Amino acid sequence: MQLLSTLSIEEAKARITESFRDFLLEVEEVPIVDAVDRIVAEGIVSAINVPEFNRSTVDGYAVRAKDSNGASETLPSFLNNIGAIEMGEEAQLSIKAGECCYVPTGGMLPEGSDGVVMVEYTELLDERTVCIQKPVAPLENVLRKGDDIAVGQLLFDTGHKLRSQDIGALAGIGITKIRVFKPIRVGIISTGDEIVGPDEALKMGQIRDMNTYSLGAAVEKDGCEVVGRAVIKDEIGFLKTKIEEFLEICDILLISGGSSMGTKDVTKDAINMVGEPGVFIHGLAVKPGKPTIVGKLGRKAVFGLPGQPVSALVIYHVIVKNLIHGLYKYHHSEAYIVGELLVNISSAAGKSHYVMVNISQENGRNTVVPVHGKSGMLTMMTKSIGYIKIEQNQEGLYKGQEVKVFLF
Repeated sequence: MQLLSTLSIEEAKARITESFRDFLLEVEEVPIVDAVDRIVAEGIVSAINVPEFNRSTVDGYAVRAKDSNGASETLPSFLNNIGAIEMGEEAQLSIKAGECCYVPTGGMLPEGSDGVVMVEYTELLDERTVCIQKPVAPLENVLRKGDDIAVGQLLFDTGHKLRSQDIGALAGIGITKIRVFKPIRVGIISTGDEIVGPDEALKMGQIRDMNTYSLGAAVEKDGCEVVGRAVIKDEIGFLKTKIEEFLEICDILLISGGSSMGTKDVTKDAINMVGEPGVFIHGLAVKPGKPTIVGKLGRKAVFGLPGQPVSALVIYHVIVKNLIHGLYKYHHSEAYIVGELLVNISSAAGKSHYVMVNISQENGRNTVVPVHGKSGMLTMMTKSIGYIKIEQNQEGLYKGQEVKVFLF
C-alpha cells in the first residue's frame, strides 16, 4: 500500500497560510445591535473622549484634595458647602480653598476640585457646613476626561471579535453602525456507503451521519455560515459533481471520509479531477487525523477530513480553525487551563498527539485525567472539557507533570 507523506502540524499550518494569502473576505456594514460575535474589518478610532468631562465615581462632596489632608473622625476638616451639582447637568460652580459641593455618582466635577470624599465619611452639620472625616488623595474617586477612552485612541483593531461589552463601548463613542467581515461560507459533505441521515431508519451495517452536524456547529461557533450539507456515497463521480456544486456557493469545503488510501477512499482524486492547483497536502504527522487532505481549487479551500468523528473534529480544531482565524485576521489566544496530570500517557514519537481530557480539583489544584475511547466514539469529546497536546518530539507525558488543557 502507498504510504502517506506526512507534514508536521506547524509545517501544514504554514503551507496553508501561504496558499491562501490571496483570499480576501468581503466586508459589510451592520448596526451595532446585530454585531455581537462579528469580526471587525476596519480599525475603530474614537473621535471623542469618554467621559467628556471630569466626573465623580461616588456620591459625595467634591473638594480640593489638600483641604482634606489629615482629616479624621476625631479631628475632622470643616468645609463650606456651596451647593450641589445636578445629575446630567453642566457644573456651574467653582470650588475655592475651604469649599466643597455635593456631587452624585457620575456627576460633573466643578472647576477647582480634584477629589471626592464619599458621603459615608462626611456629616452635614448645617446647610453651609460639611464635616470631612477622611482625607482623599488628588484624583481619588474621580474619572477624568478621556480616562476611559481618549480622542484618537484605537478602540478595536481589524480582526477583533465583538463581545457584548464592546457593543456598549461603540455606543459610548456614538457609533451605531460598524464594518465587519462577511461570514465565511462553508459547505460540508459527509461520504460513505454506510452513512444515512439522522432521521432515516437504520439498516444493519449503516450508521447515522454525525460529522455534518458536529462540524457545522463548530464552524458556526467560529463565525462562519454553513451554506450547504450533503451525505453521499463513496463514488468518485458523485463526489466530483457535489464538490463542483458546493464550490459555487462556499469559500471553504469540508469533506469527511474518503481521505485514507483504501479502494473506497476517493476524496483526493475527486478534488484533483475538479481543477487546479488541487491537493497540496495529504497526510499529517498527527494522532488522530493522519490521512488529512488539504487542497485548493481556484482560490477556495477544500479539506478532506477523516471520517471518524473524533478525528474529524480534532483536525477541524487544529487545522481548519487556524485558517478561518487567519482569514478573519482574528486576534485570539487559545484558552487553556493548567493542571497536574494524574497518570502517565504514552505516545509514539514523530507525530503530534491530541488527547481528550477532563479537569477536576483536588486540594486546591487542578488535576487532569484522559478520557479514553477510540476515534469512532464522539462521546470521547462530549465527555471532555478539552485536550492536551503531546508534541511531535515527545514520547509521552508523566504523572505529576504540569500540562496545558486547551478548552473546547
